[in-house]
Amino acid sequence: MPIPVPDVSSLPLAELVSLSGRRAVVTGAGQGLGRAIAQRLSEAGADVLVTDVDEKLAASAAETLKGRALPVRMDVTDPSSVSAAADRAVREWGGIDIWVNNAGIFPSVPALEMSADTWDEVFAVNARGVFLGAKEAARRMSEAGHGGVVVNVVSTAGFRGTAPGLAAYVGSKHATRGLTRQLALEFAPMGIRVLGVAPTFVPTEGNLAAAGVTDPAEASHLMSVMQPTILGRLGVPDDVARIVLFAASDLAAFMTGSTLLADAGETA
Repeated sequence: MPIPVPDVSSLPLAELVSLSGRRAVVTGAGQGLGRAIAQRLSEAGADVLVTDVDEKLAASAAETLKGRALPVRMDVTDPSSVSAAADRAVREWGGIDIWVNNAGIFPSVPALEMSADTWDEVFAVNARGVFLGAKEAARRMSEAGHGGVVVNVVSTAGFRGTAPGLAAYVGSKHATRGLTRQLALEFAPMGIRVLGVAPTFVPTEGNLAAAGVTDPAEASHLMSVMQPTILGRLGVPDDVARIVLFAASDLAAFMTGSTLLADAGETA
């Protein structure tokens, strides 16, 4: 029998935004956007499984959270690793209510110079990893019979082309945006919502390294010239994290299949 998403119209605002009693898994949460997302979900009351391929980063991030947090090493490209992390959340906390597919990579290689291995590596993390995470989350949610939410961190690159050298990244993010729509359709009868959040460039440890700089102020100056926004500044990780929190909460209870732009008006 299909599980309907509940009508939450009678709930006060504080309850709509609260994640108290909910169990969340965030991938790539050791730093950058994932760490900011984990922090906001924790602040809203969720128990958070902080996963990252780098176990030390996951442990460091988990220590900063306000509520219950558990660091777990997870390789999003490995089905057994993803399944084990999902099982850990169920074993430790009794279930999964929210799964955020945030992990991603973005090597810059001109298309004519890109090897098939590099292409496959990007798609393995950015598209296959999203599919594996969403599937394992939906399986646990369905088995528990209570529905849930999957949030996929896409990118403005999922709406258009971007800088030269990012063919694999752009392709993988278009795939993730399409997967978001399809999984929303397939998971809806289980009471599971699937939403995407598409940020523009936000200075994080990962993309600062990709830009070849270590000083956020330097990157801000560079990117403000390359990609000006109508809001007068570049985004910060928490700008994206707050939108993920919205998508994961009951404030967005009547939304599924959409990808929300977190881009300061950049994308036409």
